[in-house]
Amino acid sequence: MNIIKRNGEEVEFDGEKIVAAVLKANREVTEGSRMTEEEIRVLENHVEDHCNEMTRAMNVEEIQDQVEDEIMKAGKYELARKYITYRYKRALVRKSNTTDDKILSLISFKNEDVKQENSNKNPVLASTQRDYMAGEVSKDLARRFFMPADIMDANDKGIIHVHDLDYVSQQIHNCDLVNLEDMLQNGTVISETLIEKPHSFRTACNIATQIIAQVASSQYGGQSITLSHLVPFVDVSRQNYRKAVRKELEAENISATDEQINAIAEMRVRKEIKDGVQVIQYQVITLMTTNGQAPFVTVFMYLDEVPEGQTREDLALVIEEMLKQRMTGVKNEKGVFITPAFPKLIYVLDEDNVTEGSKYWYLTELAAKCTAKRMVPDYISAKIMKELKGDVYPCMGCRSFLTPDKEGLGENGKHKYYGRFNQGVCTINLVDVACSSGRDEDKFWKILDERLDLCKRALMCRHERLIGTPSDVAPLLWQYGALARLKKGETIDKMLFNNYSTISLGYAGICEMTRYMKGCSHTQEPGTSFALEVMQHLNDKCNEWKEETNISFSLYGTPLESTTYEFSKKLQRRFGIIEGVTDKNYITNSYHVHVTENIDAFAKLKFESQFQELSPGGAISYVEVPNMNNNIDAVLSVMQYIYNNIMYAELNTKSDYCQVCGYEGEIQIVKDDETGKLVWECPCCHNRNQDKMNVARRTCGYIGTQFWNQGRTQEIKERVLHL
Repeated sequence: MNIIKRNGEEVEFDGEKIVAAVLKANREVTEGSRMTEEEIRVLENHVEDHCNEMTRAMNVEEIQDQVEDEIMKAGKYELARKYITYRYKRALVRKSNTTDDKILSLISFKNEDVKQENSNKNPVLASTQRDYMAGEVSKDLARRFFMPADIMDANDKGIIHVHDLDYVSQQIHNCDLVNLEDMLQNGTVISETLIEKPHSFRTACNIATQIIAQVASSQYGGQSITLSHLVPFVDVSRQNYRKAVRKELEAENISATDEQINAIAEMRVRKEIKDGVQVIQYQVITLMTTNGQAPFVTVFMYLDEVPEGQTREDLALVIEEMLKQRMTGVKNEKGVFITPAFPKLIYVLDEDNVTEGSKYWYLTELAAKCTAKRMVPDYISAKIMKELKGDVYPCMGCRSFLTPDKEGLGENGKHKYYGRFNQGVCTINLVDVACSSGRDEDKFWKILDERLDLCKRALMCRHERLIGTPSDVAPLLWQYGALARLKKGETIDKMLFNNYSTISLGYAGICEMTRYMKGCSHTQEPGTSFALEVMQHLNDKCNEWKEETNISFSLYGTPLESTTYEFSKKLQRRFGIIEGVTDKNYITNSYHVHVTENIDAFAKLKFESQFQELSPGGAISYVEVPNMNNNIDAVLSVMQYIYNNIMYAELNTKSDYCQVCGYEGEIQIVKDDETGKLVWECPCCHNRNQDKMNVARRTCGYIGTQFWNQGRTQEIKERVLHL
């Protein structure tokens, strides 16, 4: 049995340390208040039994809480006070230096929390370690200078979660919609080098990947680009090839008609599209940003984003090639094609591609085959998005959506989305609100408002860190077109108000909150009505804050990755094990139906659509499906259902590979008998070495790999199929 030390290192449980600590407190109390050595041994056994009952490694603080409880149960109150005092004094000593231990555990590869903090970051790499080390210093600064003590206390207790605390001290923001159109058409500057308008599609793709890398190094969230900003350069290449072919034929005294010249040029255009798309796919995967991971980038594929005619036909060619290459996959170190995590792809379903016989149905069929094999693309319904938002535009990364532009922020009053961004996120733990209320609904609403006030203040701290930020901190973003064309020395302040950027109130655990308060799932009455009432209340608060501040607060369905485990551990520590509420090592993301609940794909999507409508700042739904490679018709049926019923959804399949035996299929999650941990195991050769397998699972709207924490791993293991 292992435990987690304060510095994040996982070590074997040592009951003698409990015995020694209680003996030390024993010596400081009167004889009648002491515990005998036999009683202390019994206490230690009880604590050890409790730890063994848990399906995860407990941390030191939780174990010390158990020791306190056992001393109190024995009626040794004076001894309990001494033990509590001892803990307090030790905590004061530790607070004198809050970063050294964690940094030392990072560079010695012993910090288990960091190892599993992000499934797409390798903590062994020097660049990742450098980012994490800087993050520990930044967290320390944030705690001591930038964030109020009560907000940090709520964060530490799991009452709220201040996202990306390791970036609070810097004047950087969360997610972006990158304005590639401005940068490619009008030129940009990268690393003080002028990049002029490209003269070919391939060059435009190459510049785009450089921009993606630079943007990723200047903020800390996701970013999205659209293929419609790249596609005008297809015709630039076409015209170049027509001239070149004509010149080549004339040099050889070969006569040819315009049609023949154009046909040869078109073959070269197709080859260049293939090369350009390959540049995007391989560059994004192989680029390493300053935070030690590939850029978290989403590629948007929307045919109607460009006018009908040659440009739309060219966009169809690019989308087709993007889907074909993604379906092929990329080669791992063994030379086997596997599913890459990025770029995330979004395919928009609309009237011209969603029904059999529609003009671009062939692309939708290709998208379905790609989804069945590689889990992407994800799908946006133009029909539903227009109903909910009025416009069709991509999210900023995996799910964060900008507030609709009803005022016309662009030139000549046009609606503007590219070049806008998100300032930051703070998430409320709704399960903790419920458990803190003791099922008293009046108390629930009172506590909810108190916690929401904490979230608002935390978000305002994030906002205030951005006030006064000079454009010089990230020239590519603020001066050279990715987000704006501000002057040197000019601040970004005007972009923080008036609906230009968003700031997000996240929420988690609608499912468990409802189970606690109503005794049933939020898919059943009275749970559904209660859950929707809570969602509406969160929206009302965001609107209230927006009126007060002129800042675009928006409700965001948080994609918990490591935090799902952290929230669960802290709920168990505060409230114990409550069946159906805190008895898992994870809590449910946003409004999602619980992963263990039996519900069919269509019912799930229909049910969750009403919650997406109330989550305007970001939301995505999914259905868990088996291997669909031989049932593309079923995939297409789900896609058509998405078009008619829900704004944004995805299908989760399995796509794994064992590097030891060459098995391709589903790598299993099993319990290790020795450690009690959940581990990944090849069902063929029983390989458990995570470094010798390729696992791809959707976790938070994006694809991750096998390096998840125990909470997320349990959640993945317990997922039921919806189709």
